[in-house]
Amino acid sequence: MCGFQHHGTLQPLSQDEYILDTGRVRAFISDVRERINHADSPPQACEQIGPLFAELLADREWLPAQYQVPAAASGMGGGIGQWLIFRAADRALSLFSLVVPPGAMTPVHDHLAWGLVGIYRGQQDEEFYRPGGGQLELLRRRPLDPGDFYTLLPPRDDIHRVRTTSRETSVSIHLLANDTGCVWRHTYDEHTGEPSPFRSGYVNAECLDSVVTSG
Repeated sequence: MCGFQHHGTLQPLSQDEYILDTGRVRAFISDVRERINHADSPPQACEQIGPLFAELLADREWLPAQYQVPAAASGMGGGIGQWLIFRAADRALSLFSLVVPPGAMTPVHDHLAWGLVGIYRGQQDEEFYRPGGGQLELLRRRPLDPGDFYTLLPPRDDIHRVRTTSRETSVSIHLLANDTGCVWRHTYDEHTGEPSPFRSGYVNAECLDSVVTSG
């Protein structure tokens, strides 16, 4: 992977991990890696992989039902399930689904990685924030429908919250440049913007030997 990847302090795995091991997923990851390796920066990488990501969101056949169900016990609470699909051996790339029941919302949180997030099923509202000066400033809010996707580019475009607005459970697909469920990142107090250490984990995979980062 390119030198601009950010994957925190996680130790490498012995090999790439395809939790959902299908030809469709392997082909997608192969194409994504090729485009990332020819990019000069995270913004350019996101632009290059955007068409591939749009095709994945439009494909109604590749994601099994078990990756689209809530989880009673989850790191984000509210029945929100984070299901790992793929992670790279060097922990510099992951693909996972985030399942949010109707009426539920995530805490305000960061990712500490660039990448793409898109809606596969249902509808969501997404809010981007900026902490500082003893408050949490709302930068923008927008509704999202299936097929819509957006870019995460830390530090500005990284801190957000999503809530399901549809009557059905929403499913979003995340393609990010770290092992997002296992890195220690942050949630943010809604009133003060104060960060707290946070690790979301995965419903279907262990984090193994992750190390807490400072700050």
